[in-house]
Amino acid sequence: MEQWPPAADDALLAELGAALLDSGPVSEEFLNTALAAFSWRAVDAELALAELIFDSACDRESAGLLRSGGTDRTLTFRSGEVVIEIEVTATGIVGQLSPIGLGRVSARTTAGRYENVPTDSMGYFSMDSLPAGPVQFRARTGGHTVVTSWVSLR
Repeated sequence: MEQWPPAADDALLAELGAALLDSGPVSEEFLNTALAAFSWRAVDAELALAELIFDSACDRESAGLLRSGGTDRTLTFRSGEVVIEIEVTATGIVGQLSPIGLGRVSARTTAGRYENVPTDSMGYFSMDSLPAGPVQFRARTGGHTVVTSWVSLR
């Protein structure tokens, strides 16, 4: 077995060059997803990014204490005083946006905007089930507009 990384720079460059040549073709779906994400990188530059602060897929024990049955996954995003809580179920998505009040929540996939729904006076909203793949949410309430990072819900 040869030493890795190679001691000589020329040997290292040869190894790296061979690795690049063997990468094979990139799938069309992967290219489309990458281009869609890249094309949207600056569209929401003026918006605050809502950070994922809870994901039941990572912490099932505390999710059970907070939620009743029927939820496949619960996520909570926060940016300053704006909080977006999302529950993914077999039939769709329900959530709450706070500060409570009238607002809008939209979901976008790599193919573009998926759904744009209003919140009620308590900040609740619901959406149909999302297609597979990464999703980004955008929320407006009480003079604040935030976007979440991309997340796969299933």
